[in-house]
Amino acid sequence: MDVSRETLIERYFPDTARIAAYADLLVGPGIERGLIGPREAQRIWERHIFNCIPITALLKEGSTVFDVGSGAGLPGIVIALARPDLHVSLIEPLERRVEFLREAVSGLNIEVIKGQAQDVRTSAHYVTARAVAPLEKLKRMTWHLIKPGGSLMAIKGRSAEQEMAGLPQSILHEINYEGIEPGRIVELRKGA
Repeated sequence: MDVSRETLIERYFPDTARIAAYADLLVGPGIERGLIGPREAQRIWERHIFNCIPITALLKEGSTVFDVGSGAGLPGIVIALARPDLHVSLIEPLERRVEFLREAVSGLNIEVIKGQAQDVRTSAHYVTARAVAPLEKLKRMTWHLIKPGGSLMAIKGRSAEQEMAGLPQSILHEINYEGIEPGRIVELRKGA
């Protein structure tokens, strides 16, 4: 059974106007500034926004989240809008992307940190990433950002199992929500 976009928006986002405004920003200035490809406009909801929803099921209430290589704010802004109980910071090194992120989060309780993950000296319960780097490299770049007992959560596609081969302690979460493509999130937990 197909679920309408409106139903999914109401189901996963407490502030439907804010997520709609973010989607508009992605397909307008996001495309104009080269953060999203021009062909992505037609599938911004399905391929980009709803694709980030499954990861929200894995994050404990009230946690801190660093979204590394945030780019256009995916998954960080989607996580923050779907789960206002979380404290989300977006980490992005490129100035033009940082500028876009600051516009996108204006009026929201989301911090934007300009810099590379390697240069950030604080830590969070979770580090999230989508289309940033292969798992082993991502772990090297971000491990210092994760509090003991926390996790690196990477949204991955078909390459998930292949990337996990070099990290035997990794866990693959396959999350299925009605009306949304199945989510594949690889988790690496940091010992306490």
